[in-house]
Amino acid sequence: MARSSSYFPGIGVAITIAMAATFLSLRYGAPAMLMGLLLGLAFNFLMDSPKVLPGIQLAANGLLRLGVALLGLRITFADVMTLGWVPILVVCTAVLLTLGFGIVMARLMGLSARFGTLTGGAVAICGASAAMAISSVLPADDEQRKETLFTVIGVTTLSTTAMVFYPLVSHFFGLSDTETGLFLGATIHDVAQVVGAGYSVSGDVGDLSTFVKLLRVAMLVPVVILIGLVARSRLSQRVNDAQSAPPIPWFLVLFVALFIANSFGLFPTTVVEVAASGASWLLLTAIAALGVRTSLKEIVGVGIRPVVLMAAETLFIAGFILAFILIYKP
Repeated sequence: MARSSSYFPGIGVAITIAMAATFLSLRYGAPAMLMGLLLGLAFNFLMDSPKVLPGIQLAANGLLRLGVALLGLRITFADVMTLGWVPILVVCTAVLLTLGFGIVMARLMGLSARFGTLTGGAVAICGASAAMAISSVLPADDEQRKETLFTVIGVTTLSTTAMVFYPLVSHFFGLSDTETGLFLGATIHDVAQVVGAGYSVSGDVGDLSTFVKLLRVAMLVPVVILIGLVARSRLSQRVNDAQSAPPIPWFLVLFVALFIANSFGLFPTTVVEVAASGASWLLLTAIAALGVRTSLKEIVGVGIRPVVLMAAETLFIAGFILAFILIYKP
């Protein structure tokens, strides 16, 4: 009991920050994840208190994994199959190519492959949620935490920018509603921004872009499992001790189980809605805790190259999808 109570102060801080971020998001329309991160950074001084540390660590790790697992309730097989096989294959290809592009470009720019994996995965799959999920299966250290938070800031900023400008790009190229839905859903990073951009055009575009985005979310499981296995293998080889490698991601197994169960309608609609909302809260609380653990000075000191890398990844996936639409005309 005494050990459990040691978590309360830190978790309470993270939850309070998450609530404040939610209020700011609803009041001013700002991304909740970004607000949670920035508010968390402002409370970094609390890390000097040993009472706060255990709960903050639990929120940043345990709550994060549980939140990722509950994302499985946001998508079903029927959602994935709505598009047809060709767009599905193209979207999956775009995800993998963007991830590979991020890794290669990071190395060419003198950045770590880990950072390229984080940014490439975040841009390719589902923004901040993907960055958090990928981070959770990589070897943890101070540099990894700093890279994760920078990725969350960058991908959220780029996603918000895309939400404003991508509908204009669709109009400029004279895309149909179907083509616009495919373009927005396959290129904008975060789910919330996809919804905002899609429904700003029309209801039909909003529905289709959301389905496409959920397909990218479904790619989170195989991609994160693969990244986790590669990280585990490399760390095992380096230290010659399998027990030192990152643990097998049990929360991704739970993600798959919930995804399958939801696809077969095994959960009541109310349960699904509550769990999906809970996933958002858990991820927001986790990102707030990560913000508390990190100094703003560390984030600011990353330099210009990471910014250029994330911008290049964003342009890469947008260009790939737009080229497919203009050539194939789905």
